[in-house]
This record gives sequence, structure tokens and C-alpha cells, in this order.
Amino acid sequence: MVGTAPQTTGKLNKFERFKAEKDGLAVKEELQRFAEMGWESVDETDLTQRLKWLGIFFRPVTPGQFMLRLRTPNGLLSSQKMRVLAEAVQRYGDAGSADITTRQNIQLRGIWLENIPDIFERFHAVGLTSMQSGMDNVRNITGSPVAGLDASELIDTRGLVYKLQDMITNNGEGNAAFTNLPRKFNIAVEGGRDNSVHAEINDIAFVPAYREGELGFNVLVGGFFSAKRCEAAIPLDAWVPPTDDVVDLSRAILEVFRDSGDRANRQKSRLMWLIDELGVDHFRTAVVEAYGKPLLTAAPEDEIDWDKRDHIGLYPQQQPGLNYAGLHVPVGRLTAEDMFALARLADVYGSGEIRLTVEQNVIIPHIPDSRVELLKQEPLLQRFSLEPSMLERSLVSCTGSQFCNFALIETKQRAVAMVQELEAELSLSRPVRIHWTGCPNSCGQPQVADIGLMGTKVRKDGKTVEGVDIYTGGKVGKDAQLGEKVMKGIPCEDLKPVLRELLIEKFAAHPNG
Repeated sequence: MVGTAPQTTGKLNKFERFKAEKDGLAVKEELQRFAEMGWESVDETDLTQRLKWLGIFFRPVTPGQFMLRLRTPNGLLSSQKMRVLAEAVQRYGDAGSADITTRQNIQLRGIWLENIPDIFERFHAVGLTSMQSGMDNVRNITGSPVAGLDASELIDTRGLVYKLQDMITNNGEGNAAFTNLPRKFNIAVEGGRDNSVHAEINDIAFVPAYREGELGFNVLVGGFFSAKRCEAAIPLDAWVPPTDDVVDLSRAILEVFRDSGDRANRQKSRLMWLIDELGVDHFRTAVVEAYGKPLLTAAPEDEIDWDKRDHIGLYPQQQPGLNYAGLHVPVGRLTAEDMFALARLADVYGSGEIRLTVEQNVIIPHIPDSRVELLKQEPLLQRFSLEPSMLERSLVSCTGSQFCNFALIETKQRAVAMVQELEAELSLSRPVRIHWTGCPNSCGQPQVADIGLMGTKVRKDGKTVEGVDIYTGGKVGKDAQLGEKVMKGIPCEDLKPVLRELLIEKFAAHPNG
């Protein structure tokens, strides 16, 4: 293959060494044994690393209570699947909950290892999978949350996203061809005009574009966040029709990355580092070789020409007489009771379908005009509002230190409390996107926010306290760009007046009273 990286035959980092000893997918056959022997007796590398290949995450901050990350391609769920997920966490009482993620996905918390074989059987019965959802695998594949609903959409992404997932995971059973990538990998397929998937932060992004009058996708590559570096995706100078070519090209790019990516320095193992090493032209040549046929050059411009929508509220669908309802879920946190309630609403008012968004919210589609007013009266909508306030509306947060051992600060509860306090003091005429992330891994994506807050530790009065670095300038939708760090080391206890001043100076907020 063109451009094979010489370091793949040299020194391997510690992750590559344990992957060489045993593929992460191998623990699938050992799961029942692990469940019977108890988590304390499981080999440490199997427990803390390889189980992630099955979507099972040991959490040192809650030992014995695991996180289970699903795959929900294009953010699509049914009421039946949501009930199965609710039942999985309900058995753990207050310790069980779920989070909607910034990849249109859902994570279950509080799960006991001994219950996972049974949970997996229940998942399989309804078509759910968590296979290859963690570590050096392709993560949940995102697509427009209103695919097939929006009258202005260009391409319905759902079928392509499902085909991509099936190719990568072998229909959810596990695919050894892609279980040993150099690092994690993100793919997005956008079918609308407003960049609902944040194309610029994905390793591969397909964005709609007309080439010589034919509608298909321009291809972007290399976007990522890490503690060491953050980069927006760049053009591959490639266009594909909205067919299986999307799947075949993704496979080719993954093969180039798998076979040529850096396996010595884990901080330089994301796709963009390989593109830098080879040069984009040589990288494209390697992709064409793996693709097995010539690539068409990109269309001169794409069709991302709208500001990004958040889909919160009630909107008419392309189907006459039907509507979709975008419910705001504060920082994406769900209880089992919430999940059962969402499933009921989807059945009673819609067609039993539920969708997730990258803003950690929920959409219920296919609501007849005659049912809209009744839906508005539902008690759940008092908390999951159709009309949230300006700051709450666009608030996003990672898991934070409550459950994640990487997080340096608590995020979710602090984020909600902070915007409530700010909104009691300020009036705003438009939403302001505030994103919290607990550490430099940037799961909360502060670089795409109007105001991004990244957790850190700072010194104050001779003591180490929780703090944040502040980013501003992130733009989504057309002309998307990443924000930049503008302030460092602000203690969380001193943060509110800093945010208050930012909102007044840069976002036209006005003090109340």
C-alpha cells in the first residue's frame, strides 16, 4: 500500500502491545465467564481496556457499576428499544441512569457486569448492539436527526448510515477487520443544508453537493479533538453518489488508516496525523488504491448554506398533517422513568419512533396535527420543554467527574445550575451555545460552542481547586469553524461573573431589573 508508515514495524505503545497479545473482540467469547467470576477477578487489561470493544466500560469512580455504550446509528430508536434500555437501568434504582451523548448516542450507567449477558440477550432480541463502540473502533455514526422528515432535506441519510454500521461491525456481531485501528474514528453523513452532524469534527464526513447537476456528497477527512491537538476536517477532493460508494469509500479510508497509521505515539495516532505525514495528495492516492477504482473530484461547493438548527419545538414534516416535536433534555440526562415516559409518548402521539440529536436532545416524529395540543399537556414536557430558555436551550455537557475518571471537574449539575443563575440575572434575545467538557479529551466539544468550558485544575489561595479554560468563537452550520482558547485557569467558584460579562459584551445580554 502507498505510504505505509515505517513506525508500524518499530516500537509499539502500550495499547498496541496489549492489542497484539489479544484482540479486544476476543472478550466477547469470555463475557459469560467474566460475569460468573465477578469483576474483581477479571484480568486487569480485559477489565479496563478490552471490554470497551463490547461497549462495556469499567469506571474507577464507581467500581462495580459499569457504563454501557450503545450504537444508535443516525440517532434512531424505537419505543420498544427505549423500553429495553429503560429496563436495563431500572433494576439499579437511583444508581441507574442514561446519558444522551454528543454523537447522537446513548450510554447506560450503573450496570453490573454479572447482568450484562442477560442484558445483551435482551438487546439482541430488539436489534440493539453495543459492539465496537469504545476504544480504537469507529464510534457511533451520525446523520441528520430529521432525515426523512424535513421537507428541505437533500438526501435521506438513514439507509447509508445503517449500511456503514453493518459493514464496520459485521451486522453488530463484531468485525475483526476494523477492531484494531490505531485510534478511535468518527464518521458522519449529512443530508441537509445546516450541518446538523458537525461535519468538521469527524474523521470522515460526507456533505451534500451537486456535481455536474447530480446530487451526492463531497468528502471531508481528518477532523478531530484531542488533548494534544484539535483540527477541522479538510477536503479530500472527492465526490461520491448517495449509494454504496459511501460505504466502499469509508472502508477504503479505514483500511489506509488501519494499515498506515502511527502505532508508536498514541498522541499522534488520529487520522489527521497520517494525512500530515503523507500529504493529502499521497493520502488520496492510497485511498484510491484501496478503493479499487478512480475517485471523482469534488464538486466546487457543497450545499451547507444554512445556519444550524437545534430542532427544539414543533415543526411540520414533509408528510402532510404530521409533525415532529423536539424535546429539550437538560444536559442529556435520563432516568429509567424518563425513558419509559418517552417511549409512551412516542407510541401514543407518534409512530413509536424516537430520535436523538448531537445536542443531547430527543425528537418524537410523526405526530398528527390532531394530537399536537394533547402532547403539549403531557407532564414530561414540563421538564423536557418544547420552549426552553435561551441558555438552557443550547447547553451541552459531558459526563464529568461524577462518573468519568478522566474528568477533572464535575460538569452536568454545575452546568445546569450555572445557566439557571445566569438567566435569573440576564435577558437574552437569542440562544447562546455553552458547552462543558470535564477534560482535554473534549467529549463536550467546547471548540464548536459560542462559549466552551474545558475542565482543569487551578491554584487558588494555595489550594488546588476545580477550574476551566474558556473557548469562544466556535461556529456551526455554514462556514463552520473551531473556537479558540481565550482565558485560562478560571476557578469554577469565580466563573459566573466571567460568563456574565462575556454574555453582556459578546452576546448582547442585558441585566434584568
